[in-house]
Amino acid sequence: MTSYYNPQKTKGIFDPNSSAPFVVSRSGIDLFVSCPRCFYLEKRLGTGRPPGYPFSLNSAVDALLKKEFDLHRAKGSAHPLMKAYGIDAVPYADNRLDEWRDSLRRGIRYLHQPTNLVIRGGVDDVWVAPSGELYIVDYKATSKSSEVNLDADWQDGYKRQMEVYQWLFRKNGFKVSDTGYFVYCNGNADKEAFDAKLEFDIKVIPYVGNDAWIERVLMNLHATLTADILPPKSADCDYCAYFEARLKKEKSGKKKPSAKHESKEIGLDFA
Repeated sequence: MTSYYNPQKTKGIFDPNSSAPFVVSRSGIDLFVSCPRCFYLEKRLGTGRPPGYPFSLNSAVDALLKKEFDLHRAKGSAHPLMKAYGIDAVPYADNRLDEWRDSLRRGIRYLHQPTNLVIRGGVDDVWVAPSGELYIVDYKATSKSSEVNLDADWQDGYKRQMEVYQWLFRKNGFKVSDTGYFVYCNGNADKEAFDAKLEFDIKVIPYVGNDAWIERVLMNLHATLTADILPPKSADCDYCAYFEARLKKEKSGKKKPSAKHESKEIGLDFA
């Protein structure tokens, strides 16, 4: 039997009548910042955005980087990239690291008392300075001809991601540096031959985070969840624009149903 994607969710739906803490992931926060309407549709009404295709190559790079840094973690030694970029740190050794990395089931968590929301995020890596201060680290992979950086508007999500991780670790009692690091792997497509291997140029990009926005966003996020009103369409949300265009097209081409079939026609209009 062919399996089709069903956007209607039955788990992870917010119940305004429940006193149990509600879990919101780091990606959920980013969805709310991007489009409160799409966030509400997913977390309150159970209809999420269509999922993107998995980036298997990115996942492979992520796994290999973790293995490589874990070798130095076990030895208590600095990775060559740390030395090359003058970063006085070593990979942080903690028996909770596998838990913190498990973004789908565990991650690092914090119960935000004012909203009764459990905020969760899965970090890629953590480094530690001689002073004991932690650096939050995120791995990224791409392939582009130009130099990798964090200057594009769409990379604001990367920066928010880093800041949420920094905030979570601080809320768990850790001393965390404002500076985090992106280990950015850029696939080299300029080789004369493939030879069954893809080579990467790796750059470590520092980013000074500021988590001051998170408290305000969490309060707004909670207020949106508990309201019985669907937020308005976001002007720059492609998903909202597509839904609205499709709805208008369906309305314009729809004939008035006969009395015989009128009772069978069910629609939900968010316009």
